[in-house]
Amino acid sequence: MDDRRLVKTSKLLSRVLRHDPGAVGVVLDEHGWVRVDSLLAALARHGRRLSRAELDLVVGTNDKKRFAYSEDGASIRASQGHSVAVDLQLAATEPPPVLYHGTTGRWLDAIFREGLRPMSRQDVHLSADTGTAVRVGSRHGRPVVLAVDAAAMSADGHLFRVSANGVWLTDAVPARYLRALG
Repeated sequence: MDDRRLVKTSKLLSRVLRHDPGAVGVVLDEHGWVRVDSLLAALARHGRRLSRAELDLVVGTNDKKRFAYSEDGASIRASQGHSVAVDLQLAATEPPPVLYHGTTGRWLDAIFREGLRPMSRQDVHLSADTGTAVRVGSRHGRPVVLAVDAAAMSADGHLFRVSANGVWLTDAVPARYLRALG
């Protein structure tokens, strides 16, 4: 599979497993899983033939580790980022003292007024390092990195979870816990 097809397939899987499983006629269970054989058959019915080996390649080489297989390898799901309702069964976890969020300058006024909200997703996504936050912010323009006082949030009763690929998730981040870096 060439790089172009790899990226295109990853984007398709993100759409199907995070946002629109009905686009190919699959149904996610309440935890976001779908059987691999059902997914591959549905993709084929919609003109998107993909072998299990190609799926393994996409899952194994995705730089953000967006997808995960069940322990038995029979099912697949997106690790986080869903706009459809799923319960990823992630336990509340004590966060590091500071987490980071990448954005662009055009959103700062709203963020410092309203805080970070999940928007169309189920959770606000945070990273444990500034490098990841810079990459996330760069997708939409010149990046701005926000530091999140996760220790204070946790002490105040806010819950954090961490996905299989290391993305920190929380319901929202009130503005009082944010500061811009740099």
